[in-house]
Amino acid sequence: MTSRERTMAILNYEHCDRLPAVHFGYWDTLLTKWCREGHITEEEANGYVDGNAADRSIGKKLGFDFNWQPGYRPNVGLNPPFDTKVIETLADGSRKFLDGNGVIILQKPGATSLPLEFDHMLKDRASWEGQFLPRLKYSAERLQPQLLEKTASGCREDEAPLALHCGSLYGELRDLIGFQEICYLSVEDEDLYTEIIDTVGQLSLDVVRHVLESGYTFDYAHFWEDICFKNGPMISPSVFREKVGPWYRKITDYLCSHGVKIVSLDCDGVIDLLLPVWLESGVNTMFPVEYGTWKADIASWRQKYGKDLRAVGGMNKQVLCEDYAAVDREIERLRPLIELGGYIPCPDHRLPIGASWETTQYYCDRIKALSF
Repeated sequence: MTSRERTMAILNYEHCDRLPAVHFGYWDTLLTKWCREGHITEEEANGYVDGNAADRSIGKKLGFDFNWQPGYRPNVGLNPPFDTKVIETLADGSRKFLDGNGVIILQKPGATSLPLEFDHMLKDRASWEGQFLPRLKYSAERLQPQLLEKTASGCREDEAPLALHCGSLYGELRDLIGFQEICYLSVEDEDLYTEIIDTVGQLSLDVVRHVLESGYTFDYAHFWEDICFKNGPMISPSVFREKVGPWYRKITDYLCSHGVKIVSLDCDGVIDLLLPVWLESGVNTMFPVEYGTWKADIASWRQKYGKDLRAVGGMNKQVLCEDYAAVDREIERLRPLIELGGYIPCPDHRLPIGASWETTQYYCDRIKALSF
């Protein structure tokens, strides 16, 4: 069986000869370490991007079958983005920088964490209608057919599933407006709040419709949100159900009508309160299911939601910084869930900077030895 066949069989609760070894990329500092240790080339370390040749080469050396994150990404964001520019250079060498989303952020040399946000251009109806609404209209150039063919060709070469990225229906709005500001907007100007959500939802639906009419066959669809943290969601589940859920339903119904039955969603943090909204809206596969300090428990979700829920992820990536015995214990922890079907283990985010090359190879070998 190919990686594509194995993946789709598992997520459809069908027989499979073995598990695919799936990953979610690497931190740049880890690749620098592995390059220094002689495991990968400098070109691979510096040229890595999800889904590109360097990604596939590193994955094959480790024993992974494919990276879940890549796929065909039509443009569902601001088009065109804002012109980027330096606003101010500070004494320590850091810079206030206007990014393509119209957000003024702090760029610190060598920083890898999320940047500090100073200000957002999207403030009110005037800035929305003048600067942002025109950039969120559908146009054929968003489809990028050459990128679609390149992505599909890479998946065929690797015998991996082909994903269609459908964008973000709330997470990117949070980035455009700011976390605190979008919370205020939902109360202070509900009409504008709803209009912004509806505009993004309609754009995503329009893009998905035109992509699916291209004649390409996709194995799964994928959304990105990142709207939860360690204590729960950044939006009230009732508001999410009312404002965002209907757009998920429209898009997933259209996907299903074109044979795309697996719909995954990337959201970090504690997602438990949003899970039922996504499931009732046609999203059926959770990713990356961060183990985190809260020890996310897919097994309890499966008890509650049954086979309607699928998952990719949930493997505590920190064991890759330890030894073979730690990997064995983690796989044994996950084995009962694996045997239920509908679940593919995957390190629960980018591989950590302390991950051992040999331990990661051992993990891949152990995962690919499992059949059910």
